[in-house]
Amino acid sequence: MKEKVTVVKVGGAVVEDEAQLSRLLKDFSGIQGRKVLVHGGGRRATQVAAQLGIETQMVNGRRITDEHMLSVVTMVYGGLVNKSLVARLQANGVNALGLTGADMDVIRSHKRPLKDGVDFGFVGDVDRVDGESLQAVIERGVTPVLAPLTHDGQGHILNTNADTIASETAKALASFYDVTLIYCFEKRGVLADPADDDSVIPTITRQDFDRYVADGTVAGGMIPKLENALAAVDAGVDKVIITQATAIDGTQGTVIRR
Repeated sequence: MKEKVTVVKVGGAVVEDEAQLSRLLKDFSGIQGRKVLVHGGGRRATQVAAQLGIETQMVNGRRITDEHMLSVVTMVYGGLVNKSLVARLQANGVNALGLTGADMDVIRSHKRPLKDGVDFGFVGDVDRVDGESLQAVIERGVTPVLAPLTHDGQGHILNTNADTIASETAKALASFYDVTLIYCFEKRGVLADPADDDSVIPTITRQDFDRYVADGTVAGGMIPKLENALAAVDAGVDKVIITQATAIDGTQGTVIRR
């Protein structure tokens, strides 16, 4: 029987909320066994960019990453946010190691091509995650903390969606472990009614997903999140849970299964 690994992805909204973040780091530290933390940080990047006089451009919720914005997200994601999380995990008794995809060549990507005529700039789409290297780190009793930055192997850092990094990392680790992937954000799960926080959908399969998209129950940013979740379970991840940042014990939220 494979040992268990829990991969938790925390978004930028939680990173910016001190109360939620403190609770999450405490709860994450209490997860038994091996674990990985993947984080965002888009709100902090937007704030720092504004302080530097750099305009933030978004298309359908996706950040346009030109040369100036790439410098900002590299500093914020790979430095400010990542190392702050590592330090706070150390204070909670977790021996953590902050990584970008360039470190140990752990996540290789390619620059996103033009999509619907939009040039997203230095944005990466993941080609592979080196699960074996991550396993070697994990087996030393170290918890990887992954920033949403990858590289193309040609010397370029690429801004990369944190949900995708979490999904691809979980898939790569599924060859070695029994993996649970937890996406945590500000809601209690996937909601049947966005206006009703109690309308959590308990389980979603691919057939459910197709139906919910068709009837409009699932829309906007939840579509790519669920697509990443479904891709993970299709690739061997045991289950994916979408839940609130204050409920990462796996007992609440929406469970995505094959």
